Amino acid sequence: MTSQAITLSEQFGARNYASLPVVITKAKGCWVKDEKGKKYFDCLSAYSALNQGHRHPRIITAAKNQLDKLTLTSRAFHNDLLGEFLKKLTEVSGLDKALPMNSGAEAVETSIKAARKWAYTVKRVEQNKANIIVCKNNFHGRTTTIIGFSSENQYKENFGPYCNGFKLIEFNNIQALEKAIDKNTAGFLVEPIQGEGGIIFPSKGYLKKAKEICEKNNVLLILDEIQTGFGRTGKMFAFQHENIKPDVLIVGKALGGGIMPVSAMISSKEVMQVFNPGDHGSTFGGNPLACAVGLESIKVIQEENLCEKSRVKGKYFLSELKKINSPFIKEVRGQGLFIGIEIKKEFFSAKPFCLKLLKEGVLVKETHERVLRLAPPLIVSTEEIDWAIKKIKKVFEVKKRFFYK
Repeated sequence: MTSQAITLSEQFGARNYASLPVVITKAKGCWVKDEKGKKYFDCLSAYSALNQGHRHPRIITAAKNQLDKLTLTSRAFHNDLLGEFLKKLTEVSGLDKALPMNSGAEAVETSIKAARKWAYTVKRVEQNKANIIVCKNNFHGRTTTIIGFSSENQYKENFGPYCNGFKLIEFNNIQALEKAIDKNTAGFLVEPIQGEGGIIFPSKGYLKKAKEICEKNNVLLILDEIQTGFGRTGKMFAFQHENIKPDVLIVGKALGGGIMPVSAMISSKEVMQVFNPGDHGSTFGGNPLACAVGLESIKVIQEENLCEKSRVKGKYFLSELKKINSPFIKEVRGQGLFIGIEIKKEFFSAKPFCLKLLKEGVLVKETHERVLRLAPPLIVSTEEIDWAIKKIKKVFEVKKRFFYK
């Protein structure tokens, strides 16, 4: 029998999601419950927006306290939390200034605008000639500008015309980057790890080399860490694994602590100074409620040592997954608690495995057709990982090779 909640969603909502057939009504930590009270282990974390877990008590308290004081002023006026929030963002990133927005896509758009204006006003690129290099298999959001430089046909089909000014190159190809740069190149926009693309990792040293090439050619290195940021890979940010610093850092998802959308572009003084009053804005960007939530979300990650927990628990989770003897699995790869299980090509899709795991009480979602993304909250315990491993083994370890229907 179809849930009333699903029926209403399908009747009155757009068909832009293929959600798994479960209705979540309650959540805490790494666990959620459906309408009937059945528990599920959340191994998706709302695409890394729940690094601190569902309803973390400190973040909930910070939000409730702020709700009783002040929620929105717009940026027409100052509020008492914005400066502290921006300072915290610069401290954890090692950069100079931050510009708060709401969604990740908004922060990407903000970075594109900043890179272009920097190119014209600082680098002195000829007007309307600036280009930004991006990678195939990228995912930076769903706005019309962003989908225009996607290499995924479904993301862009019938949504044109598209915005010019982008060059598409192969991910993890330094030679392609060098070749694509010209006198009009403003920036190189890249994910340290391609999440939606299938948990794809570049070669060791790729980001470091990319940074060197960008510096040599006076090009901004713009890192999209919306999914990989705030402890997901075992460090506060993925770029820290290679001891580099981007010119522009894009953050979101876990910055909102699983409560509300909070994002930001963080950059150097040189880049950020290109904005003048009236150049850019957001009614809700940097609102007091978002600042309170964002501040506490970062403090939880720092004070509960979630980056190190992600590193240790991720290493354990990955090692246990690699022990699974399955005819379906091509590869298991990951860093921290950002893990992908790639299904062999002959089995076509990862979705049937998601549905099987759903029945076993594990919530995962396929990405890029044949990859299961495993990304539990960073607060996950060894015992919870062991429980999940048993369920995953049950689904994947079978004696007979067959296609799931």
